Amino acid sequence: MRMKTGVILLCGAVALLAQQPRQTLGQALGKKQPILIQNATIHTVAKGTFVGSLSIVDGKIAEVGEKVLAPAGAKIINGSGKHVIPGMIDCHTHIAVDAINEGSVSVSSMTGVGDVVNAEQKSIYYALAGGVTTANVLHGSANSIGGLNVVLKMRWGKDATGLVMAEAPPGIKFALGENPKRQGMAQQGSNAVRRYPGTRMGVEDVIRQAFVDARAYRQQWKSYEERKARGENVLPPRRDLKLEPLVEVLEGKRLVHAHSYRADEILMLIRLAEEFGFRIATLQHVLEGYKVAKEIAAHGAGASTFSDWWSYKMEAYDAIPYNAAVLHEKGVLVSINSDDASGAEIMRRMNTEAAKAVKYGGVSDNDALAMVTLNPAKQLGIDKYVGSIEAGKHADLVIYDRDPLSIYSRVEKVFIDGEEYFDRESDATGRSRFEAEKKGLLEKEKIDEKQRAPARRPS
Repeated sequence: MRMKTGVILLCGAVALLAQQPRQTLGQALGKKQPILIQNATIHTVAKGTFVGSLSIVDGKIAEVGEKVLAPAGAKIINGSGKHVIPGMIDCHTHIAVDAINEGSVSVSSMTGVGDVVNAEQKSIYYALAGGVTTANVLHGSANSIGGLNVVLKMRWGKDATGLVMAEAPPGIKFALGENPKRQGMAQQGSNAVRRYPGTRMGVEDVIRQAFVDARAYRQQWKSYEERKARGENVLPPRRDLKLEPLVEVLEGKRLVHAHSYRADEILMLIRLAEEFGFRIATLQHVLEGYKVAKEIAAHGAGASTFSDWWSYKMEAYDAIPYNAAVLHEKGVLVSINSDDASGAEIMRRMNTEAAKAVKYGGVSDNDALAMVTLNPAKQLGIDKYVGSIEAGKHADLVIYDRDPLSIYSRVEKVFIDGEEYFDRESDATGRSRFEAEKKGLLEKEKIDEKQRAPARRPS
């Protein structure tokens, strides 16, 4: 009888083990568990839309198609009735930093927002919950030439270094128009100090002179390297941290993202860039871009615009809701951005911002999705890694409960590098747990304060 019971227990244990996912060698070595998303509508953006599956192995998309075999030990996610898109990319934000303008000078290319990232800012989680996985965090627009940008992934819970997307090429912020030409942006105590430039002509002069200086600075270093190579005993030029990023622009090593509104100043910057031999990566905002779309396309600049946000200042009055569609039709690489800061209000709805391009201008659903996924990835030089659902790319993915361009759609899960960073169900259950924990801590604090309070002496 004992032998029979033992056999039964042994058979039960084997059956139980057989039901568990098999652990691969990679998992045993600490690698991420593979994932299979099954039977979902997959919007690859680059290679069409179909009902199928995709697998994630070691943080990357391993395979995508109508039929995909589950990797050994994979976690299976039922995607029936769900929609999967690439993680959305915001090409212009100011989240995760507390101050964005060094407005005391008109050229602040020696500064950079990447040095002051606040990994605890809630906007990171808000953006993540809305399906945004990557964001280009820019310096502000107080300067003709502003500070250096940083591209972040919304890896909520990581420190500032862990948020940075190391593969992204470096960039810098330029600005045209009202913001940099406003005088009195520099403050000394309670008195505003007038600062050059005060006109659009002055903004152009500041940018041109900076590149004249950068070109001379580059020549100094070139002469030094040549003389050093000949064996001469020479001192290197004095380093100029303001000019070094501009030399990188001249050499095509740093991307220019230029705040712009009016058609005249857009053409001005294009002419200036061609004078010095560099290309503008993106014209940001570019609300009058539809007027000069052919010239923008000929230069090869991208356009990162709003869907329907304008008339908040004089130079934004001539915008139209068809701007993105017209630019797209004329051959310009178009993305839609939020320009969001700590609240991340628009970032949380980037999918419906894209949907407005369908409503205003009649672009296709796929082209609209590209404006918040693949197109900004190209503008930031990271399309090799993100922006579409293709084998080999980072597994930055969003699962929606319905068509992502529907105003009724909701994000259910978000993956970054194959790791689940947001789950709507877990978020909902976690809120009640956190509220209970918060209530308990507040009650404990009241008790502690009461115990610390000195006893009253009788009068």
